[in-house]
Amino acid sequence: MGRHGTIAGRKEKQDSKRSQVFTRHARTIMVAAKKGGDPEYNFSLKHAIDKAKAINMPNDNIERAIKKGTGEIDGDHFEEGRFEGYAPGGVAVIVDVLTDNKNRTTSAIKHAFDKNGGNLGAPGCVSYMFERKGVITVEATDDMGEEEIMDVAVEAGAENIESEGNEISVIMNSEDFAAVKEAIQKSGANIIEADIEYLPNIYATPTDDEKKALEKLIDTLEENDDVQKVYYN
Repeated sequence: MGRHGTIAGRKEKQDSKRSQVFTRHARTIMVAAKKGGDPEYNFSLKHAIDKAKAINMPNDNIERAIKKGTGEIDGDHFEEGRFEGYAPGGVAVIVDVLTDNKNRTTSAIKHAFDKNGGNLGAPGCVSYMFERKGVITVEATDDMGEEEIMDVAVEAGAENIESEGNEISVIMNSEDFAAVKEAIQKSGANIIEADIEYLPNIYATPTDDEKKALEKLIDTLEENDDVQKVYYN
């Protein structure tokens, strides 16, 4: 294959990945919009829209997803789901999904675990190893360094901050997420990413071979269009 063919193939893969990401965000917006189409009165919808805009999702796509969620235009019915299980090395895994076919998704998730040396478990089998926390990643600058961001975040309700390179992660209880995010935005700091996640409070220590198997499992899960987020310890 010539260079042009290689570039074209890479672009096709990138476009496909971009479309997949847009699809996932559109589903999140649709589900959130069921509780009301005005983001000023629906925090879940506002948060979903903010995340979509952060990846440069077109406004037309966002508006269409909102209208599908509120029923203004026809759209598929998606429901939230969660799967829990173990990867090789006893690593705990939580998989959040949005699906229009629960049987199809359940079968695909189970197959992913089985094929990669894991075991799909019952609801609640690993969730006790995680805590639901808000995580806001901020870019450190000369004007807004670790100390300045800590002052703003802690005053708004944050529990802790962690620094790595020029990125600062602010951690808080999920109920304080909106207040802390608003305070950081008003401070002028550049938010790289903001979400409510499951953070582990118990960690597994897999071997190198088990880590490779874990990576294959995570990759397989994340390639599934129904999968929204994968968490592991």
